Amino acid sequence: MAQGDMNRLEPTVRMALNKGVTINELKEAFSQLYAYTGFPRSLNALGVLSKVLDEGKANKQPEWQEGKPWKRPAEWDDAKKAYELGVKNQTQLSGKPFNYEFCPQDDYYLKSHLFGDIFAGDQLSAADREIVTVAALSGLDGVAPQLAAHKQGAVNMGNSQELVDELCTWLCNEGYTLNTKWPKGEPNPYGKYFIGQSYLADVGGGVMNVTFEPCCRNNWHIHHKQVQVLICVAGRGWYQEWGKAPVEMTPGTVIAVPAEVKHWHGAQKDSWFQHLTYHKDVQEGASNEWCEPVDDDTYNAL
Repeated sequence: MAQGDMNRLEPTVRMALNKGVTINELKEAFSQLYAYTGFPRSLNALGVLSKVLDEGKANKQPEWQEGKPWKRPAEWDDAKKAYELGVKNQTQLSGKPFNYEFCPQDDYYLKSHLFGDIFAGDQLSAADREIVTVAALSGLDGVAPQLAAHKQGAVNMGNSQELVDELCTWLCNEGYTLNTKWPKGEPNPYGKYFIGQSYLADVGGGVMNVTFEPCCRNNWHIHHKQVQVLICVAGRGWYQEWGKAPVEMTPGTVIAVPAEVKHWHGAQKDSWFQHLTYHKDVQEGASNEWCEPVDDDTYNAL
């Protein structure tokens, strides 16, 4: 939902309903997230839920749970109570009183609406709401400070640190933290030359997309009689030539690897990484030579 991937969302909504998540819980989660992902994606997600429910009725789907009946929060009819609830919730989540004096408008919206009006609903607990928020922010780029704050906030609102850590590890392992439009592909057939899991997708025109899970990197290798071009399209990675300092790769980084140069590339420790790759200036007899792995000491020192 956060990434706007409605094709992936539809079967996931169906799976959630089959596993016992209630219709009203999903409505509440998608409604809350408008505050973090915007109204368009919130409404699109609710549209997917509506479509799934209509198809379920038409196909005589085993009954999904409606859940706790929705009721209008009393705070919606009393602005003062909504604001007071917001102050209480925001203070607990932050671990201390929070006042955004730089922008009084946002300070009021946060207290009165987000942590007041929205948190007043009883479909989800405050702890559940923070789990929903952490999951959504994990799929967005450029929100690292907010994600860090809500990871701690999820614990402050009643979740265990172990639960939050497990959630974040699962999201990362499943690739949800990789915000990309490029295909992930299938497990890399050259996996024996990699540490960690990588994936390969042919995107046409002689260009391949390689996806690395966090900490994944290929062995040192050499391209003989050809130049390899790397274009980072998602996540964060490393490129290093033998005897030289490593180069950080972020979306838009382009590196032309000279022929006969020993090098490696891969993901950073805490990020998925995708790059496109192709070869140019290919001469007769061109080949790849795979060498030793990038040892943990070398990699962990980055």
